[in-house]
Amino acid sequence: MTLLVFIGSLLGAMAIGVPVAFSLMFCGVILMWYMGMFNTQIIAQNMIAGADTFTLLAIPFFILAGELMNAGGLSRRIIDFAIACVGHVRGGLGIVAIFAALIMASISGSAAADTAALAAILIPMMAKAGYNVPRSAGLIAAGGIIAPVIPPSMAFIVFGVAANVSITQLFMAGIVPGLMMGVALIVTWLIVVRKDKIEALPRASRKERLRATGRALWALGMPVIILGGIKAGIVTPTEAAVIAAAYALFVGMFIYRELSPKALPHVILQAAKTTSVIMFLVCAALVSAWLITAANIPGEITGLIQPLIDRPTLLMFVIMILVLVVGTALDLTPTILILTPVLMPVIKEAGIDPVYFGVLFIMNNCIGLLTPPVGVVLNVVSGVGRVPLGKVTVGVWPFLLAQTLVLLLLVLFPDLVIVPARWLH
Repeated sequence: MTLLVFIGSLLGAMAIGVPVAFSLMFCGVILMWYMGMFNTQIIAQNMIAGADTFTLLAIPFFILAGELMNAGGLSRRIIDFAIACVGHVRGGLGIVAIFAALIMASISGSAAADTAALAAILIPMMAKAGYNVPRSAGLIAAGGIIAPVIPPSMAFIVFGVAANVSITQLFMAGIVPGLMMGVALIVTWLIVVRKDKIEALPRASRKERLRATGRALWALGMPVIILGGIKAGIVTPTEAAVIAAAYALFVGMFIYRELSPKALPHVILQAAKTTSVIMFLVCAALVSAWLITAANIPGEITGLIQPLIDRPTLLMFVIMILVLVVGTALDLTPTILILTPVLMPVIKEAGIDPVYFGVLFIMNNCIGLLTPPVGVVLNVVSGVGRVPLGKVTVGVWPFLLAQTLVLLLLVLFPDLVIVPARWLH
């Protein structure tokens, strides 16, 4: 009955249009009332404790790094570098989109920011070259959701805090699955683009490639510093986020000189707005997480799926289907915060590696960013690229299927995540 009260109050609040953070607080209040332990201090104490975590400092700094990267010209130079390398191949602009998405994912970790930068530059170019615009927009959307899988990832930070799992291990474990997602998109793109009458870009000369590489060198150095520092144990993910923001600020203002002091307050304000939304969600979710534990909801769920505990692969299939369904209705961060405290006790009892589960859980949530009716990344591409949302939804399906197949492959073969993660760590 407690589980029904939790689900009913949460879904009921969201159904009438209450914002997710307030819905989480509301279902927490309802749970307290149902259990006869209503106390406003529980809400206040858990919200304050939720925000008072050193690890969460990485979130505002990575968000700021992404905003500075876009405003300071780093994103554009990465795309120019990718065009110089593979733009001349048939369907090359699609490969450029994925190539650039992978590089930018290793810098900002934000699906929305990366997608917006790619869509603004590449969709007009692809339309002019004769590419199918809805399909191109769908490809860029699918490339954008790689960002939360490849480190540094804000989604891994939120999951790591909520699940008490090493963020550094999550970062290392996300590299291979993220690259697999990119390869799957390139293969799918080359298959679906064959019938299009497209005009390939002229091959860049060696001099032009060297010039593009030189211009992008500072931008390309950013992921090396972030991942290299974390891998070598020189910095923690939080410290790496601070370094990334400082590096993006320095390069944008003093190397590329595209980030003016006058534009800086606007960039910081945008980062602060995004941070405030995420942090408020985290605080509200930790109230619910505390009450979920107090009400023994994980125990109820474990009882429901007890027959699957000894069959981890089948259990993962069931959980992935659940997450995929929830992800169609909720954004990435709320889904992580709502489901993590419920699912982690089940995962531990089944003997599934928490880091492996975390990677697949985040991948599945990222796929949810491409699925209607919410489809946050679809809306970003539609708005920035000025492509009707319905057409983007149609164009994204081949790539959505490809990434779902990658997820299925990783469910069947866990060692594709676990072994490289151990080697990299």
